[in-house]
Amino acid sequence: MLKRTALYSVHRELGARMVEFGGWEMPVQYRGVIEEHLAVRHAAGLFDVSHMGEIEVQGRDALAFLQELTINDVARLANGQAQYTAMCYPDGGVVDDLLLYRFDAEHYLLCVNAANTEKDFAWIEQVLEDSQLSAVTCRNVSADFAQLALQGPGAALILSRLTDTDLSRIAGYHFYEGLVAQVPTLISRTGYTGEDGFELYSHPESAETLWNHLLAAGREDGLVPVGLGARDTLRLEMKYPLYGHELSPEISPLEAGLGWITRLEKSSFIGRQALLRQKEQGIARCLVGLRLTDAGVPRAGYPVYHGGEPIGIVTSGTLSPSLRQGIAIALVRSDVRRPGTLLEIGIRRRRVAAEIVKTPFVAR
Repeated sequence: MLKRTALYSVHRELGARMVEFGGWEMPVQYRGVIEEHLAVRHAAGLFDVSHMGEIEVQGRDALAFLQELTINDVARLANGQAQYTAMCYPDGGVVDDLLLYRFDAEHYLLCVNAANTEKDFAWIEQVLEDSQLSAVTCRNVSADFAQLALQGPGAALILSRLTDTDLSRIAGYHFYEGLVAQVPTLISRTGYTGEDGFELYSHPESAETLWNHLLAAGREDGLVPVGLGARDTLRLEMKYPLYGHELSPEISPLEAGLGWITRLEKSSFIGRQALLRQKEQGIARCLVGLRLTDAGVPRAGYPVYHGGEPIGIVTSGTLSPSLRQGIAIALVRSDVRRPGTLLEIGIRRRRVAAEIVKTPFVAR
């Protein structure tokens, strides 16, 4: 049976089209993907992302444990700061990518992908069991949280009407615990759209109150509810990875272009040795951005050709609402990665011309 967020009935009342995603019944669109996408780019959009998972890590050994578990450097975080990171298997494949929040040196919260929550928690428990650390506990606290994402150039103004928190003091990848519409909320300046915005964590019982107040506060500014369809096209225009597409047990963070969060200078973390070897030998394949020069809509799984030879595969693709042109992320041979290189994408029974371009596809 599919899971439902605390806002399921609200989505139904708004006329959302519901779909299965990661074991959840979620809104894919309300008025239409293009309209919702452009609202986020030019005004603001409100997303229900309560399907995401939350895992709490606490204790005197919490920092040491997270340093071993994740590839970024957790020691760089100050209280009230968030970090984009990932967990890897010993062979360098990705368990999941995630956000890590530091409350203090002994208290952290991980936000993981919805479809991976149970798998991730089982992995974390196994790593803890295998470690020599005793003063650390991990709990799956996903049921304690609802999460809304308020994204777009108008997000800060809209949110400021509902909180006394000085939002100008919350920099990117920082968070603050305050009240929004009198609801206790973790206010995080993060997002998955490429626009300014906030991810708001509250108790599920307060989710509807928060949702309704936010929509009312932003109505005159063009705020609209947004489904998973536009969430995907927005992240794709920024070349943000999606687990299962650009990241997986078969795709390493180095191949995915995430060397900037892969802190190989750390003395130890799971997957470090494999990633060190991969860096020393050079990656054989990498992710690139493709922009179609002919009409067509690329989709995940389509083959990519260079000089008639297959050299890779599309991991994500769409018709960009901002550019009105087909765009794709593709995993290709590393020797064919230079911007300006002309390729072809196999779309059904024809091959469509495409060019490797610098990303993101759309400037923030």
